[in-house]
This record gives sequence, structure tokens and C-alpha cells, in this order.
Amino acid sequence: MFLTVGSCIKYPQGLDMRVFQREQGGLVTELFADFKHPLDDVRVVEMGQLLAGPFCGQLLGDFGADVIKLEMPVAGDPIRKWGRAHVDGRPLWWPIVGRNKRSVTCDVRTPEGQDVARRLIAQADVLVENFRPGTLERWGLDYETLSSTNPGLIMVRVSGFGQSGPYRNRPGYGSIGEAMGGLRYITGHPELAPSRCGISIGDSLTATFACLGAMVALHHRERTGRGQVVDAAIFESVLAVMESSVPEWVLGGIVRERTGSRLPGVAPSNVYPTADGDMVLIAANADSIFSRLLHLMGQHDLAENADFLSHESRNDQSDEIDRMIGEWTRAQTTAECLRRLEDAAVPAGLIYTAAQMVDDPHFIARDSITWVQHEEISDFPMQNVFPRLSASPGGIRWTGASLGQHTNEVLSEVGYTPTEIADLRENGAI
Repeated sequence: MFLTVGSCIKYPQGLDMRVFQREQGGLVTELFADFKHPLDDVRVVEMGQLLAGPFCGQLLGDFGADVIKLEMPVAGDPIRKWGRAHVDGRPLWWPIVGRNKRSVTCDVRTPEGQDVARRLIAQADVLVENFRPGTLERWGLDYETLSSTNPGLIMVRVSGFGQSGPYRNRPGYGSIGEAMGGLRYITGHPELAPSRCGISIGDSLTATFACLGAMVALHHRERTGRGQVVDAAIFESVLAVMESSVPEWVLGGIVRERTGSRLPGVAPSNVYPTADGDMVLIAANADSIFSRLLHLMGQHDLAENADFLSHESRNDQSDEIDRMIGEWTRAQTTAECLRRLEDAAVPAGLIYTAAQMVDDPHFIARDSITWVQHEEISDFPMQNVFPRLSASPGGIRWTGASLGQHTNEVLSEVGYTPTEIADLRENGAI
């Protein structure tokens, strides 16, 4: 079996990295056992399920953190069963969101399971949870109790509406946060109802902000020795990326509306058809770029027309500009159109599906989609670790583990004896 390390360097599992050598271009590259990822001195306990909390754990694990995922015995995280496609009955989402994590079964609804969680958290740097506010408090796992034995603990709390305020007790999924944070209203075609963007972006945004909060809190702990609570709310994480929509309304009386594929107030930035049925996105909204596009299309006179000189004036001509560009792109194949736009330094790109991504030479050259050995599915393609760090890159060490795969191993590390582990298993706590 092969695992991926660093910038997707693959080595045989179980082989001592100090003696493993890989020939490349006539040179010999040695991988040493003291190779470190930037967060490999950070231990994370991940509680909760589905996406926002687990994606935060994935981001931390991607850069080397020891992420211990606590899951309910028997059922585990429901995301293990999610995903539209299956291979031999195995869903394809879990291997990604579960990568680089050690799975420990623990029924935190029971006193014995709560004791297990406390012992693990006592030796952790970060706790990530995405239960409804108040849940951990009912289990005796509130921050005050946990930090009394682990003052440096950082508790990352992910929820729909945050840990305070009148809505704190409401159940909140990513879709609700997207709606109340303003994203859903501006997504879709103006003549249709608001639409989702196609992925669980509210959860992913919140997980990313939660990860950022954990990094800031770790830095603060270096200075003070004290941990703290990171309160990441889905609706606020969506609100954070809503650009100037709030002052546009409060100060300008303007509400952003759905505009479909067009970028409002800026022209041209839209999708246009090609001769072979593809859609090319052209973003020529900067004045100099639009001038180059006009010359490329043979519209030399318009390059001097006052109605087309600035993006402010072009906004009133958006329909005419889109019609003109569409006629030009429709007369060319996709390859020809993209080549000519690139030669003219006009930003453009094909509307990609996964099919184009896996075959694209730029994706391949950067290993943006990497192939990792999966114990049951063999070679498994997934997005790589981003962003890329030049001196201390992250890496994919393994795909999502089987439920409870590391229970004995992890509990032994925090002092449980084999007899105690057997007793916990017998009474259903693990």
C-alpha cells in the first residue's frame, strides 16, 4: 500500500522512510523520518458530524495535525454514507473528509463515553465540535470544565447561529446559514427562485473560518499560554464574504439581486457559447483588456467609442456587448476561441466539470487532483492539499479510516489498559 506525503510523494506503507529512496530524473531523493508537516505537533479531537466540523478537522489534518475523530459506535458519522456515487457500495465522500484522521468510537451520551472524551481532550491542543449550543454543557464537557485541567485548550465551536444571541438554540444547517447570510438571495437567475450554488458552501466557509480561528488561537496561546473558545457561526461566515452588500443597502439604498451568469455593474463578464456546444467564460471587464478583446474581434472602431471606454459606460451597453461577443464565440470551436483569447491576454476559461479537471494539463502539472491508495477502492482521486507551502507543505497520509479503526491505539496512548478498553467495549461506551 502507498501513502501520499508532502507534495504527493508516495512511499510504501510500513517502510522505514530513512532507508526509502526514490529515483527521479537520475537523482536520488531520500525521505527522512524527521520530515515534519507544520502542524504535526498539534493534537485535535474532532467531535460532531457531517460537514462543517469535520471539514475543519480535515483542513487541520491536511497540514499534519493528529486529528482524533470521535464517532458513535455502530453508526459513525452519517457522512460515511453520503455522496451520489458509490463504488462496490462504498460512498466516495468519506475518504476525502475523513483523510488524515484517526477514528475512535465513543458514545459521548454515556458517562463512560464522556470520561473517555475528557481523557482525550485533556491531552489535546484543539477540540472541534459542531453540536447545537448547550449540548456539550449537558454532557459535562463545557469549556470551563475542560480548561480547568487543560488551560491551553482551544475549543472550536461550529454552529448555525453561534453560541450567543436569540437564535443560538435554533438548529442550523449550512443551507439556512447561506439563506440568512445573504448568499442564497443573490444566487441564480433573476426570473427564478433563489438557488443553491451546487455544493455545501456555507459549511465549507464556516469550517475554513473555524480553521483560521484555531490558527489564531494557537498563536495567541504561544504568547500567553492560555487557550480560548473560537465561535464560528455559519450565517456569519457567509456574511463575511458578502462584499459590500450591507453598506450598499444601508448607505445607498441598493439591494443586490440575482443576475445569473453576468457580473452586475461590470461588463463584459459572462459565459458565451462556442461552435461545438461548450460555454466559455470571458472576463474582459478591465478597460485595457476590453480594448484588446475588441481588436481581437475586429471591432477596432468601437475601441475608440466613448460608450465602450470605461466599465461604467459599458454597464449600460451590457446586452449589446454580450450579443456581440456571443456571435464571435459561436463562430469558433472552443479550442480555437480559448487559444485566441489567451494570445490576446484576455482572461477566459471553459466551464469545467470534473471530467475536464482530471484531464486538464495544468491540473495534472500541479497535481491539483492527486491519486491516493485506498485500501478497498485502489487508486482514489481527490483534491490535493491547499494552499501550497514552499517550506512546510501539508500532505495526504491516508484516506478516511474505517469506523473505530484506531480506538485501541488511541486509548492506549492516553493510559487505558487492555482490560479497561475491553470493559468499555463490553458496555458499549466505545
